[in-house]
Amino acid sequence: MSDIPPDLDWIRAAPEDATGPGPWCELAFGEGDGEDDPEAPVYIRETSTPDVVVTTNRRTWDAFVLGVQAGEFDHFVAGVEGFEPTPGAAGAPDTVG
Repeated sequence: MSDIPPDLDWIRAAPEDATGPGPWCELAFGEGDGEDDPEAPVYIRETSTPDVVVTTNRRTWDAFVLGVQAGEFDHFVAGVEGFEPTPGAAGAPDTVG
């Protein structure tokens, strides 16, 4: 039995100019005890396997997003075509303005 609500509003995380089926990541935010509930569920899936869903909570998701914005995960994609390090992140080249 699945604990995933059937009526979630999935948000596709794909580039604006993306065409085709992906695969892309999709997110859905579940209901909690109020709009800012840190324990409210967050669901993550890939378009190619929509029946496989990872569940976390809003607090963990927010920490992950802040880490991405800070460049904490840039080393995972170093060398990938089109990747540019987050300015100010560890290992990013210094920029002179």
